[in-house]
Amino acid sequence: MQRVDSEEILDSDLCPPPEAETSLRDLCRMNRWFGGVGTTRKLIERTASATAQKHFSLLEVAAGFGEVPKVAAEQLARKGITLDITDLDRQPSHLRGHRAVAADALALPFRDESFDLVSCSLFAHHLDPAGLAQFVNEASRVSRCAVLINDLIRHPLHLTLVYAGFPLMRSYVSRVDGVASVRRAYTPEEMQHILSNGHKPSRQIEISTHYLFRMGVIVWKNAK
Repeated sequence: MQRVDSEEILDSDLCPPPEAETSLRDLCRMNRWFGGVGTTRKLIERTASATAQKHFSLLEVAAGFGEVPKVAAEQLARKGITLDITDLDRQPSHLRGHRAVAADALALPFRDESFDLVSCSLFAHHLDPAGLAQFVNEASRVSRCAVLINDLIRHPLHLTLVYAGFPLMRSYVSRVDGVASVRRAYTPEEMQHILSNGHKPSRQIEISTHYLFRMGVIVWKNAK
């Protein structure tokens, strides 16, 4: 299954606000039910285990409503791991958190090492390979510990499951964008190649697979 890169409706400034709102709420539910929250939680648990750290400041890039880190934080608190979350999104209307910034993910408006972690969920596939590499470079600059990427895995069966899930989606934007997202997602092998290419010595990158075609990536700031 070849990667097909096509713009998603939710990325467009022309997406009607009511449809954007409904689609983002669809995403919240899908992340709760189908592995989105669990993947981010496991990435943070792995980071906590590797660093012996129990509290993290976290910048969530392309945050939307900020549902994924918020719910993950609630679950992690039961294990004694706490998060101080800042949400960032290009669209100010998407942001809901009390600590939120509207800005470009490829030019983060923060000093070097401003946050322990820089995280994103369902954002990496929106970028072409050059843009993805640029984002990780920028996120690495801003992070102290690691960059965490939670994204989809491109696979024919995953595409079939998206079509089967249409009745769960209340917005036509979610249905169209859901198909586009799987078609433009990366495989773990492609992700490894993109993030390692041109770096000598090579970055330390951990890639894991999770429930229902989710990929978790940790790009360590320092060797672990």
